[in-house]
Formats: sequence, C-alpha cells, structure tokens
Amino acid sequence: MRIGVPREIKNHEYRVGLTPESVAELAAAGHEIIIEARAGAGIGASDAAYESAGATIAPDAATVFSRAEMIVKVKEPQAAERAMLTADHVLFTYLHLAPDPDQTADLVKSGAVCIAYETVTDATGALPLLKPMSQVAGRMSIQAGATALEKSHGGRGVLLGGVPGVHPAKVLVLGGGVVGFNAAQMAVGMQADVTILDKSSTTLERLSTHFGASAKVLYSNRAAVASAIADADLVIGAVLVPGAAAPKLVSRDMLATMQPGAVLVDVAIDQGGCFETSRPTTHADPTYTVDGIVHYCVANMPGGVARTSTYALNNATLPFTLALANKGWKQALRDDIHLRNGLNIANGHVTCAPVAEILGYETVAADSLLN
Repeated sequence: MRIGVPREIKNHEYRVGLTPESVAELAAAGHEIIIEARAGAGIGASDAAYESAGATIAPDAATVFSRAEMIVKVKEPQAAERAMLTADHVLFTYLHLAPDPDQTADLVKSGAVCIAYETVTDATGALPLLKPMSQVAGRMSIQAGATALEKSHGGRGVLLGGVPGVHPAKVLVLGGGVVGFNAAQMAVGMQADVTILDKSSTTLERLSTHFGASAKVLYSNRAAVASAIADADLVIGAVLVPGAAAPKLVSRDMLATMQPGAVLVDVAIDQGGCFETSRPTTHADPTYTVDGIVHYCVANMPGGVARTSTYALNNATLPFTLALANKGWKQALRDDIHLRNGLNIANGHVTCAPVAEILGYETVAADSLLN
C-alpha cells in the first residue's frame, strides 16, 4: 500500500503521523511511504532520516495526497486537506467529529474511509489510541494551569505547591479517567491540595486506593461540582464520552462563585469542552478571561511536547497502521472489531452513532460497508 504522511498544518502543531522508526517497520513489510518535506522537523526527524528508513520525500501535501492510498496524520484534516481527500483514500487520524459539523460534512462529501484514533477500542472497552495523548494532556494540564495561575499571566498569583507556612493551591479535577488520573498525579507530586470528582464507583475506588490521603476522591453531582469549584484555584476539565460531545459540567453562573484569577483548563475542548464558557484556543494564544476567570483551552495540547507525543502515539497506532496496510481497510476491520469501532465515516455515510446523533445524520452500520 502507498502510505502518505503530510506535514501537520494546524496552528502550532508539531507532531507527525509516522516516526522514522515506524516508516522502517512499514517499509520492511513491503509498503511505500511518502512523507511531505519537513513533516518531521517538529520532532527533530530530518528528511534524510525518513529516506534512510525507506520513505520517499514529496515536495508538498498535494503530492502526498495524489499519490497515497492511506493518509496517516495526527490532527483532524484542515479544510485545505479535506479538499484533497477522495473516495480512493483511507484516512487514519484523530477526527473529533461531534463538535465539528463542517469537517464531518466535508468528509462525508469526499467519500473517503475515515478511521478515528479516538474511537478505536480494546478488549476492556478502553481507548488505546487516545490513551497516550490523554496521558500527555493530563500531565500538561497541570503545568499549563500552574503557569496560568501566575499573576503575569492573569492568574491569582498562587504557587501550586505553596511553601512552608503558606497554603498550597486547591486543584479540582473533574473526571477520574486517564486525563484526570495523570493530572492528579502531577498535582499531588507538586504538593497541591487535590480533589477529584467522578461518577463511577469503580473509578472512585481505584483512585482512592492509589492516592490514599494525598487526594480527596468524591462522587460527582451538581452540588459537589458547585461546592468544589467555589474553592478551587485551578480546575481541570477531564471528562470524556467516547465519540460524543463533552457534557457541560461548569456553567457560566458558577464562574461568579470562583475566586478572581482562578484558572480553568479544558482538556475536553477537542470534544466541545466541558465548561459552558470554553472555546478552542491555540499554543500561540492559549488563554482568555471570562468574568475574571482565566480559561486555557488549547485544542492540541500534546503538540506542545511534539517529540514525546509523537513517539507515544506511534507506539499505540503502528500495529493498526500495519494491519490496515497489510490487509486493506475492509479485511482489517472485518478481522478486528476494535479497529472497526474506529470507523466514523465511509463511502459518504456516518458510521459512528454518537456523531450521527448529535449532527443529524443517519447511522449506517460499519458491518454493512465491509462486504
């Protein structure tokens, strides 16, 4: 199969779909890999490194799209990239379609087969291709929040861990999944006063066992969120409903109960955000203020640590990329129900039920497209 990797063009996105090491694995399996010039510059991977691994360097994205059968990316295709997709393409990348009707419409129109990293599952029902970026984003959320809390960045001027004789910052983590767990780990490690809210009794038990007295673990409901947010210096939004838009846990009215200069970090912004006042921001302009509360809503947080993120992502995605390339998309999806769960759009149809429901499309079962 001819596999193409364009350079990412989203604002301040430095990751790349394949590392040189992944290219070498694909080349050894007999596949042709076409990499856009300087696609790996953001992770310190030169064109020469890709050529040594077995790739061909293309001068621009148009060449990559015109020659490739499968496009492997990191972030959702931007409008210019979507215009180059055709019914002959398989697209394998993060999509986050639920809050993005324009992207969804363009992908449906293209006729391409679009497989989303974030809805591929495993035998436990977890999301193995989302997990590494959730780990990165969870950990980054604390360092981003700590910076935003500095007075020079509009925050309260509070040091996350405090110092002897002065209280540490109060950190509230909404959601105890992969993002929330990693955020809590970092916050606890910095000696902050940490509270985690979640609805799952299994998750609450796991978190309580892990953190012990280092963090307060509480059941999440409206009253608990309202009470905890009023005291928080830093709030991490870490909730996820696979494939669907994130629930709005914090209303604008709640901001009035918070301390001026408190910080909200919305890690769920890729799925629409879990704060009513959230809107996507970029690494170039990461924060804004609403009613005195600082919002950090960067939609591609892991892009800020591109090398770590790319290698972590490739560790998870490469087996699936190989399966798609070795077998073709139909056979690969027939053989693996978990990869099949990643199919969001194919042949002009929406196959991901949560996306179809929220955006008003008819859901077409993936199985019906695999004959």
